[in-house]
Amino acid sequence: MTDDKLLKSLSKLGFPMFEPSEELEVNETLAKVVKSNDTRLWEGFPVLLANAGESYQFASDQVEQQLPTKELKERYHRLILLSAAVYTYYHLSFSWLAKLKKTFSDTDKNYVKAWRNALAHDQTPNWSDDGFDPERVRGLFELYYEQKAEKDRRRKDRYEEFSLEHALSQVFSPKQKELFKKKLEGDPLTKTEQEYYSRTVKKKAVALANSELHSLARKLLEQ
Repeated sequence: MTDDKLLKSLSKLGFPMFEPSEELEVNETLAKVVKSNDTRLWEGFPVLLANAGESYQFASDQVEQQLPTKELKERYHRLILLSAAVYTYYHLSFSWLAKLKKTFSDTDKNYVKAWRNALAHDQTPNWSDDGFDPERVRGLFELYYEQKAEKDRRRKDRYEEFSLEHALSQVFSPKQKELFKKKLEGDPLTKTEQEYYSRTVKKKAVALANSELHSLARKLLEQ
């Protein structure tokens, strides 16, 4: 049996599927936030809901089932509306949100519009006796999206790096690929490496740079 320490190490090395299974119950977590009576958590609810919505587990009716009173169910509904207002303010749309919006009444839609305008003008949304700080609501959500964008960028960069490595491996031998990178990065080559580069690697690079050859290759792949 693989121990948890090794699994965590594998996860940090780029294998998150090997991370010890501590599955988060998203519906239960959202319900606990609703019941928390903590305004700071409520102000971050749009972030929590956006993350929960990406999970296959999320089901709004299951969140409601864990809210025993009418008051809690109404609070959850208002948090949904607040989240919708935030997403509207940032021009975001989600498939799971589209389904929830189908259940919105005209009054709900008016709340979303009013709260969106409140966020835009730094006005406190009309929320019973609870004072939401629009700047904190926006700040928490913007921080989340900055982190998400950076995470997506790193994932894209890693994919492009692996894709390039694969492509280079199809054309160059390991030694040729090493010389190609050294030349590209301006690293000095020994006399032997320079001769080998000029005799073999450069010729392949010239062929790859030929626009007509590139066009023919793409046309071939489209057949």
